[in-house]
Amino acid sequence: MNALIIFLVAMVILVIGYVCYGGWLAKQWGVDPKRPTPAHELEDGVDYVPAPPYVVLGHHFSSIAGAGPINGPIQAAVFGWVPVLLWVLVGGIFFGAMHDFGALFASLRHKGQTLAVVVAENIDNTAKKLFCIFAYLTLLLVVAAFASIVANTFVVSASAAPATNLANEQTAMISVIFIGVAVVYGFVTRGRNIPGPVNIVSAIILIVIMVAIGYNLPLMGIAISLDYDTWMIILGVYILVASVA
Repeated sequence: MNALIIFLVAMVILVIGYVCYGGWLAKQWGVDPKRPTPAHELEDGVDYVPAPPYVVLGHHFSSIAGAGPINGPIQAAVFGWVPVLLWVLVGGIFFGAMHDFGALFASLRHKGQTLAVVVAENIDNTAKKLFCIFAYLTLLLVVAAFASIVANTFVVSASAAPATNLANEQTAMISVIFIGVAVVYGFVTRGRNIPGPVNIVSAIILIVIMVAIGYNLPLMGIAISLDYDTWMIILGVYILVASVA
């Protein structure tokens, strides 16, 4: 089947899921678009800061996508594209999106607090402690799995084919450049009233440039060639810094 047709059909299904199932959930929960959020009610410039809708969308889109762009093709190569596509559509609509929507809505109705606080207020402290333990163990597993997947995607091995090592070097270079440029871009645009469309277009242009540069540098002999263990250490430090910065 033509990939474009699959893409278009999937997009239509996701839009229908958003409008129908998402709309139904919003009505059941009493979502009121006119009701001010905690970011506006408790704005302090530190913990409560209103953000443009496209910024919030970007954060949560990347959260629900996770390692999907990496895992998806791998799983499709092993199990076939049909099971993976069904999981993306069914799981995305009825599990991932519903879970994220519910968690965000519960947090909004509790002054933007974490789910642990929501659990404590609606059940008790014992449930909060159990939730925190479960969340910690789950996140530990997820971080370890994602780090391992990324390390295997970046690794250069003597036993691998030259083409595989080249592809991994290109992926690593693109990712490293992207991290550096993203930090610089954040500092440059921080506090500036840049229109949303301008921000989005400039970010897309930067991404295309970074992909082109990162792809071609290994072809010119400029690459990061590291083994699995070294990448795991680097990724561990990066995850630590990114999670607390």
